[in-house]
Amino acid sequence: MVLQTWLAFFAACWVISLSPGAGAIASMSSGLRYGFWRGYWNALGLQLGLALQIAIVAAGVGAILAASATAFYAIKWFGVAYLVYLAVKQWRAQPNDMNDDAAIRQIGKPMALVFRGFLVNVSNPKALVFMLAVLPQFIDPHAPLVAQYLILGVTMICVDLIVMAGYTGLAAKVLRLLRTPKQQKRMNRTFAGLFIGAAAFMATLRKAAV
Repeated sequence: MVLQTWLAFFAACWVISLSPGAGAIASMSSGLRYGFWRGYWNALGLQLGLALQIAIVAAGVGAILAASATAFYAIKWFGVAYLVYLAVKQWRAQPNDMNDDAAIRQIGKPMALVFRGFLVNVSNPKALVFMLAVLPQFIDPHAPLVAQYLILGVTMICVDLIVMAGYTGLAAKVLRLLRTPKQQKRMNRTFAGLFIGAAAFMATLRKAAV
C-alpha cells in the first residue's frame, strides 16, 4: 500500500470515528457510569466488533449480507432491540456514592463491558455496509489483499481506540462533577434518551438507502 493511499484512509478514519453514533454514546455512557479505566473496557469491545466487521468485508461475506434483505433486517432489529435494552438499563441505573471513589471502581465487570461494546458495533448493519462501500476503495486489487486489509483494519482500530478514549475520558470527567443523586439520575436519563435516539435512527434504516 502506497503512503498516499494510507494517509487518505487515515484521515477518513478520523472523520468516521469522530462522527457521533451508537459507539460514541456507549463509550460516554460507560465513562459516565464507571469512570475512565473501568469504562474503557467498553471501547475494547467496540474494537472487537469492528475487527469482526472488517474481517467479514475482507472475506467477501459482507457482500452476501449486503445483498440479503433478510440478513440486513435481522441484524438491524437485533441492534435496535439491544440499544433499547441499554436505554432501559441506563434509565434505571442507580446513582453512585461520589464520596467513595472505590465504590465507582468496583462496579462494572470488564468482560461484561467488553461484550456490551462488541454487541453495539457488531449489531449495526449500516456500519457493515458502509465499510463494504469504503474499504475496497483503498485496496489495490493487484497487490496482496490480506496484508492491505490488515493495514486498514489496524489503522481504523487504532484511531477508533483513541477517539473512544476521548469520549470515555470526557464523560468520566463529567462524572466527577455529578455529586448529587439528582444530578446523576438526570444524566443517566439523558444518556437513556440518546440510546433511544440511536435505536430510532437504526430503525429507520432501509436496505435501499445504505
